[in-house]
Amino acid sequence: MEQHDLFYEKGQFIETQTGNKVSLQSVLCGSQNIILQGKTITHADSIIRGDLANVRIGRQCIIGPRSVIRPPPKQFPNKTPSFTFLPITIGDFVTIEEGCVISAAQIGQHVHIGKNCIIGRRCILKDCCKIEDNTVLPPDTVVPPFTVYGGSPGRMLGELPECTKDIHRDLAKNYYAHFLPRAAAPAGK
Repeated sequence: MEQHDLFYEKGQFIETQTGNKVSLQSVLCGSQNIILQGKTITHADSIIRGDLANVRIGRQCIIGPRSVIRPPPKQFPNKTPSFTFLPITIGDFVTIEEGCVISAAQIGQHVHIGKNCIIGRRCILKDCCKIEDNTVLPPDTVVPPFTVYGGSPGRMLGELPECTKDIHRDLAKNYYAHFLPRAAAPAGK
């Protein structure tokens, strides 16, 4: 399927030297602890909580509107301090659609997370998996590679073909290539 051009107002996004496109309406808390590897798009009203722990996001990822990425909490009984936040790592070519709340410990490469999903604390999503729209993954869930999860609570619904890696990479690259600034109106008109 051919990707159509998606236009944005140039003044609404900041483009970094590594090609990241960050919406001015997104919130990056603790930006010194957030690493965007390059060509990642964060849409309006998305929130990345780097103030809690380190957040590392790979190349050519898409963070949808109104999505929240926050490091997962971990409680240690009988220790001081007894509570901390763990770092979160998101691999390359990951798409997180709109309205998601992500509190996973790790998301592998070539992963697609549908709309309005809740990924519970300390979940691990392996490479090349898909999470269907409106899925709720309970805490500490491990999603194996090449699987489709859906429902509430999330459970395995099926398997993905071996070409999933190529499909996700192509989708992410095409999305980035077609995410373009709106052309300015000619002067004097």
